[in-house]
Amino acid sequence: MDILNDILAEISGFLWGWPMITLLLGTHLYLTVRLKFPQRKIFTAIHLSVKRDKEAAGDVSQFGSLATALAATIGTGNIIGVATAIALGGPGAVLWCWLTGVFGISTKYAEGLLAIKYRVKTPDGKMLGGPMYALESGLGWRWMAILFAAFTACASFGIGNTVQANAIATLAHETYHIPPYVSGTVICALTATVILGGVKSIARVCSMLVPFMAFFYIMGCIAILFINAQYLWPAVKLIATSAFDPQAVGGGFAGSSVMMAARYGIARGLFSNESGLGSAPIVAAAAQTRNPVRQALVSSSGTFWDTVVICAMTGLVIVSSVLAYPDIDFANGATLTKDAFSKIPLIGTPLLTFGLLTFAFSTILGWCYYGERAVEYLKGKRWVMVYRIAYIAALFAGSIVNLSIVWNLADCMNALMAIPNLLSLLFLSGVIVHETRKYLWRGRLDEYS
Repeated sequence: MDILNDILAEISGFLWGWPMITLLLGTHLYLTVRLKFPQRKIFTAIHLSVKRDKEAAGDVSQFGSLATALAATIGTGNIIGVATAIALGGPGAVLWCWLTGVFGISTKYAEGLLAIKYRVKTPDGKMLGGPMYALESGLGWRWMAILFAAFTACASFGIGNTVQANAIATLAHETYHIPPYVSGTVICALTATVILGGVKSIARVCSMLVPFMAFFYIMGCIAILFINAQYLWPAVKLIATSAFDPQAVGGGFAGSSVMMAARYGIARGLFSNESGLGSAPIVAAAAQTRNPVRQALVSSSGTFWDTVVICAMTGLVIVSSVLAYPDIDFANGATLTKDAFSKIPLIGTPLLTFGLLTFAFSTILGWCYYGERAVEYLKGKRWVMVYRIAYIAALFAGSIVNLSIVWNLADCMNALMAIPNLLSLLFLSGVIVHETRKYLWRGRLDEYS
C-alpha cells in the first residue's frame, strides 16, 4: 500500500505540475481576452443569479444551480488549501491564488455557456448536460466524453466523498471527542435524507445552506480582521510585495521564491474554484434559463464568491494572524490553519470548526449530483440508485479509515477530468464567442434561445 501511495503521489505531482497549471491558467487568460473580459459583467451576473425565470426550461432555478455548484466548490480547499499555499509558497501565494480566481471567472463563464448550449432533455423532461455532452455533440468526441464521465464518477468518491467525510469525522473527534463511527453514521443519515430526493432536493438544501454558511464565515473573518486591525495593512502589503519579491518575506514567514509562490498559489486557487475542472457545468445544465449566456454569467459568479472573496478572506486572516502571533506552527496547511484561527479569542476556533463542517458537508451534496449525472451518462438512469447507495456507504468508510491513498487518487482523477474539459473549451471557443456576441454584446440577454 505504501508503494501504491508513493506511485499515486508521483502521478498526482506530475499531473498537477507546471504543464497542467500552464494549460489551466493559459485557458483562463485566452478566454478572458477572447471574450473581452467578461469579469466586467460580474455585478450583472450576481443580479441574474438571484432572479427567478420560471417560464424558462430547466429543473431548478438559476440560484439553485449556482448554490449546488458552490456547495461542491466551497470546501476544505478554501480554508486548508489556502493555508497550504501559504505554508509552501509564502504569503505571496495568496495574491496568485486571488488572480487565478479573477481570470478563472472567464473559464467558468465558458463552461456554463456550453452546458446550456449542448444540454439534452430526457423523455421524462429532465435536463442533462456538462462537458461530456459538449464533447459528444459539439466536437463528436464520444470516446473522450466517456473518459470524462468515468473520471468524474471516480473523482466523486474521492474529493467529494471520502476525504470530506474524513475531514468532518477527524474534526469532530479532535474537537469534541466524538468517535469516528458515530460521525460517519450521522453523515450517512443526513446525506441520504437529501440525495434520495434528487436534484431538486439537493438544490433546495444547498440554496438554504450555502448563503448561510458563506455569510457566517465571511462575517467571522471580518471580525477576526477587525481584531487584527493593526496587522491588516501590513498583511496586504506583504502579500503584494512577496508575490514578486521573495526578499520581502518576514514577520514569522519562511522565505520562498517567486516561482514557489506562483506555483502553489495558482495550483491551490485552481483546485479551490474548480474553474476548468468541468464539474460545475454538470449542474449548470439543470438551470431554468432563457439562453446560454444568462446561465454563463450566473456560473461565473461562483468563482467570484469562492476565490475572489472567500479564499482572499482566509488568506488575509492567516497572514495577519501570523504577523500578530509569530510563534504559529508552519508544519503544514492544516496545522497553520488551526493555529492561526485558535489565536483569536472567542470566535477563532468555533469559526474554523463551523466553516470546515459546513463546507465539507455541502461538498458531499454537490459532488453526489456530479457523480450521478456521470453514471447516468455512462450506464443509464437505472444505475443512479446503485450509485447513491455506494456513495452513502463510501461516506462511512471515509470516516473511519486513513485516506492518504484516496487523496492522491482523487487528485489524479480531478486532473484527468480537467484535460478533456479544457480541450472542449478551447476547440469550441468559436461557439462561445458566437453566443456571447448574440446575447451579451448586442444587449439581448432577455431573449429566449
